[in-house]
Amino acid sequence: MSATPAIPEPARHIVIVGAGPAGLAAAEILATAGCVVTVTDRMPTAGRKLLMAGKSGLNLTNAEPEPHFLTRYGTAAPWLAPALADFTPKMMVAWAEDLGLPCFTGSSGRIFPKAMKASPLLRAWLARLNTLGVIFRPNTTWTGWNTDNHLTFTQKDGSPADIAPPDATILALGGASWSRLGSDGSWATLLLRQGIPLAPFRPANCGFHVVWSDILRDRFAGTPLKRIALTFNTVTIRGEAIITRTGIEGGALYALSAPLRDAIEQNGPTTVFLDLRPDLDLAILTDRFSKTRARESLSNRLRKAAQLPPVATALLREAGDLSTTPADLARRIKALPIRLTAPDSLDRAISTAGGVPQSAVDSHFMLHAIPGIFVCGEMLDWEAPTGGYLLQACMATGRAAALGALNWLNR
Repeated sequence: MSATPAIPEPARHIVIVGAGPAGLAAAEILATAGCVVTVTDRMPTAGRKLLMAGKSGLNLTNAEPEPHFLTRYGTAAPWLAPALADFTPKMMVAWAEDLGLPCFTGSSGRIFPKAMKASPLLRAWLARLNTLGVIFRPNTTWTGWNTDNHLTFTQKDGSPADIAPPDATILALGGASWSRLGSDGSWATLLLRQGIPLAPFRPANCGFHVVWSDILRDRFAGTPLKRIALTFNTVTIRGEAIITRTGIEGGALYALSAPLRDAIEQNGPTTVFLDLRPDLDLAILTDRFSKTRARESLSNRLRKAAQLPPVATALLREAGDLSTTPADLARRIKALPIRLTAPDSLDRAISTAGGVPQSAVDSHFMLHAIPGIFVCGEMLDWEAPTGGYLLQACMATGRAAALGALNWLNR
């Protein structure tokens, strides 16, 4: 892990814009080094998206071996590798346990605090930051720069916020999804005005639109598909999904969302193949159907031979006329085509691709165009699947940006 550089006297003032995981991680590094740290956020409380993401179990990171772990970041892996090497999954676990939250590794390799929820971790983290002297300014919105090239802020009532010009600034404003929790990508306009190039925002870890029949949409919207597998090109993901009124979403889709989104952008609607019984091979399934009575209804045959729930039967019918031969039924169950017409909107996505590209920052995430301004977290142009990879990279880049600011101040 990189050593924290010493800060020369007098103590330097650092402003961090954004109180999500990346911003809080940066604040912890800087305050520990002796800086005076002010964290602003336009929302009334810190870590709102973290709390929402952790409602069903806070997935901190993943126990996947490092070489494969890095591949989860796609083309951004070489760019993020130094930050991830300085704050590894093991270090994430040690950090959480130092806050008083022991962790465990699930069967999928995902690592969770035993308390599962995000609120105990966030409370302990904020208490630590308060002890370190971090100053929090909620309901404070960053509005850009003034004519003296100082950052400007407004308070909730629209009046200017009095924040002393900092010696360095870290921007940690998140991506462009979940706007109601504070992450709406509005900062892009402020950076574009300064001539900073940005990659366009795109939904990541998202659901997709499907043209369902009225019958399926009205009867099965909100119904889960458990223990399934999805295949696109040569990649198969096992997991779960859920039928929505506009299409399909869920963990198995999220893992394939980047290549599916790219394929739709390049070629229009594309097809993913759904295996409704990945635990049964084709031969066994065919044999089971051959032993059912041909006079039985199709629904009964599907229920008895394949233990398929009504939603699966509806999906099979949705794909067109069903042959009643055992082999054809088995093949359809093992590779049911689902035609995806478009990804969900940015605001419905769990995360976003796009933002500040590697070309716009140096190796410490400082903007080339504005020395002393560092960028981290989801503001940067990278994406990764769910499973702990998102939070790991947000905190790793937040810490890396803080170390970069310390080094820059020392120079």
